[in-house]
Amino acid sequence: MNTSETTPAPVVWPTLSARDAHGLIAFLTGTFGFVATAVYADGDVVQHAQLDWPEGGGVMLGSVKDEGADWSREPGKAGVYVVTDHVDDLYARAKAAGAAIVREPRDESYGGRDFIAADPEGNLWSFGSYRGESGTS
Repeated sequence: MNTSETTPAPVVWPTLSARDAHGLIAFLTGTFGFVATAVYADGDVVQHAQLDWPEGGGVMLGSVKDEGADWSREPGKAGVYVVTDHVDDLYARAKAAGAAIVREPRDESYGGRDFIAADPEGNLWSFGSYRGESGTS
């Protein structure tokens, strides 16, 4: 099946600010399997990075900017839900990599299975099989 024919291109991109953006990129790619599609940096400062999720979508991130910057949030305050068909395998990979597991895998009453981990910046990442309810646009 060609997913490009059935899955629209991502139009919602969660965006994170990080104290150590290079470290967060390394964590997300090494621990969970995100793919660093673009990283625009000047030394230690990451101006913009795009990390794609192999099953669709992704996140954008960059180094935290000075207070008052138009597009910068306090690091470590985000919660991101990522859909995966491989919850238990991804959990095992994250645990083996030393990720801080916040909640072990469990089946949810509304459907799906998920677990929660924290990244080194303090953001929470929930990886689950629940794809949301189908609706009309």
